[in-house]
Amino acid sequence: MREADLDAVMAIELRAYPFPWTRGIFRDCLLADYPAWVLEQGGRIIGYGVLSLAADEAHVLNVCAAPEVQGRGHGRRLLRSLLKIASARGAQRVFLEVRPSNAHAIALYHDEGFNEIGRRPRYYPAKDGREDALVMAIELLPPE
Repeated sequence: MREADLDAVMAIELRAYPFPWTRGIFRDCLLADYPAWVLEQGGRIIGYGVLSLAADEAHVLNVCAAPEVQGRGHGRRLLRSLLKIASARGAQRVFLEVRPSNAHAIALYHDEGFNEIGRRPRYYPAKDGREDALVMAIELLPPE
């Protein structure tokens, strides 16, 4: 992901989430040199993922496929790419948060080997106040 991709990324973000990230958050991730990738199909961006890395841990900050292409494996492809990057950069475990109301994402994360390890009360903004976050993690094997 580059600064020039942010218009397309924001167009997806605004369609995909009731409480989207701001352009400034994406820009800050780029300035911090977080691994941030876009997924293109037919010359247009259809998804993206952002990861932070510190010491031997990584944190999936955002994974999103455009609403019109969801359910076709693009989110899984992005997640797997982020996990490969984390492993290649020495991460031993990867964390993420997900809304308990996001059953499709939770199923994907379980399917890819993540386990629920906790809950963050009132983590996400929600229509009627705040929503908890499920905290999930996966242990990574060292790269071969």
